[in-house]
Amino acid sequence: MTALAQEAPESAHEAPEAPEEVPEMPRPEELDEVLWQAWKDMELPEGYRAEIVEGFIEVSPTGRASHARIINRLREALARHLEGSEYSAQHDWNVIHDRKPWVPDLIVVPREDEEFLTEDGLGLTAEAIQLVVEVVSPGRNHQQRDRERKRRAYATAGIPVYVIIDDYDNHGTVTVLTSPSPKEGLYAASTRVPYGTDAEIPEGPAKGFVITEAVTGPRLD
Repeated sequence: MTALAQEAPESAHEAPEAPEEVPEMPRPEELDEVLWQAWKDMELPEGYRAEIVEGFIEVSPTGRASHARIINRLREALARHLEGSEYSAQHDWNVIHDRKPWVPDLIVVPREDEEFLTEDGLGLTAEAIQLVVEVVSPGRNHQQRDRERKRRAYATAGIPVYVIIDDYDNHGTVTVLTSPSPKEGLYAASTRVPYGTDAEIPEGPAKGFVITEAVTGPRLD
């Protein structure tokens, strides 16, 4: 007669399996470096730009025709205002602060900008920027980026004047932000007016420049 073998019961004293180790979260400076290297390695199709805003790489297309018209009208008007000064209005520049690159729609910077170029030549340091402009693009994420996330980013970098031209705020508004507080990431002073009302730059190289309906177009219906 053949005996049947039975499995031995598990011992009540058998040690439990060790829990899997939870990977250690990267430190903020390590994450900044990872994002920075990823941004530098990106190859984007023509018509797209990439920025690092509050811990994320954001890829977006260049603006629509109405967006480009406002930027071009504003740049031409600012160029006339700044003529003969040490400053100029520029666009399509990378602005870099603490390994965070941004691509504003328009900036006012010194004409002699060599000392503000980053060592790798990828853009200008935020210290060069006297005024920055964003023309808000359609879409909830784009609107939040320019109204909130970039507002905090530019304030943290200490950029003196931030102008937001916003087709999607009520019937169109211009907001002029000044007195940045880098530690808090906010602007202490803000003036917001509807399209059709003059918005004056109160300080810096563009002091006295007025953003009018000739730049923004009329109040939107």
